[in-house]
Amino acid sequence: MTNDVHDVTPVALSTYRERLRRAAAAAADRGVDALLITPSPDYAYLLGYRAPAMERLTCLVVPAEGEPTLVVPRLEEPLARHGLGELTDALEIVAWDETDDPVRIVQRVVGSVLRVAVQDQMWARFALRLNAALDPAQLVEAGHTMAALRSVKSPEEIDRLRAAARAADEAMLAITAEPLGGRTELEVSRRIGEHLLAAGHDTAEFSIVASGPNAASPHHHAGERVISEGDAIVLDIGGTRDGYCSDTSRTAFVGEPPAEFAALFAVLREAQRAACEAVRPGIPAADVDAVARDLITDAGYGGAFIHRTGHGIGMETHEEPYIVASNTEPLVEGHAFSIEPGIYIDGQWGARIEDIVVCTADGGERLNTSSTELYIVE
Repeated sequence: MTNDVHDVTPVALSTYRERLRRAAAAAADRGVDALLITPSPDYAYLLGYRAPAMERLTCLVVPAEGEPTLVVPRLEEPLARHGLGELTDALEIVAWDETDDPVRIVQRVVGSVLRVAVQDQMWARFALRLNAALDPAQLVEAGHTMAALRSVKSPEEIDRLRAAARAADEAMLAITAEPLGGRTELEVSRRIGEHLLAAGHDTAEFSIVASGPNAASPHHHAGERVISEGDAIVLDIGGTRDGYCSDTSRTAFVGEPPAEFAALFAVLREAQRAACEAVRPGIPAADVDAVARDLITDAGYGGAFIHRTGHGIGMETHEEPYIVASNTEPLVEGHAFSIEPGIYIDGQWGARIEDIVVCTADGGERLNTSSTELYIVE
């Protein structure tokens, strides 16, 4: 099963058995005869290991009734058995040879069905061939079924998210303690990657460093711009630790911020705080978005808040639930997501504050615990 090199509770074999059972039940509830899951976070969630995505088809078939089957290239079978460990007892493994047609093998495994759900990240080359082979069965997205399972995090998953958030906080505090003026965005971005790894991440996935007018671009790519006195800097960083993601944003300023920026940031900080405090079971995701958005709009910056308030997080940086005006689904205990309002003034500057929050019976637990204040740097 998953190897843990950090002090985090390992995922029990029984957890994966239960996930397979729940996936089958969820498929049945949605009127789906089988789920077809190719290598992806969904695959790793169900089986406990990350298989390589390649031109040779690997496909986990989870029927609404009956035992799951893993269709795998024969040359990948040893890796699959090693990754599955004792979970091999819970499913059949069908290995195919180089001269076999794996799509036809999946067709035989699935049998005569009416509705099949394919994994959202399945390569088009496989989805199109499966669509033809399984005709007249209807192919639909498996995303709704899998999101319903993955969006509600277990205590063990929350422990992993908490550890990842703690490591990201450490990296953020390290970079904001360094002088940033006179360095390029790219230099600072690379340095953040070093801090993320030093803090215990297995991978450093991204480090947005957006300075001066670039801070008005929420997903700016760090470049050769030299950070200077009077610049606001949006720092958005994250990676993976024990299979789960971190994602946090803070805003820094080189030197003393002018009153105009200080006022903008005060509004942003209050909006982010209020949205975090609004989290509780039963509140629609849209209402949490509205808490932040209404405060920013009332202060005159509504047109400068150009993205949703947050996104779910877990094995992927972006997953369900999304904290956005169009999502009227209520939050439940175990939902984990970002709260990250931003204000962006084109050509001048921008600011964003982001924490990962878990919905608990008592409200929202903020996993990122570093200060949300404006970081004044040299």
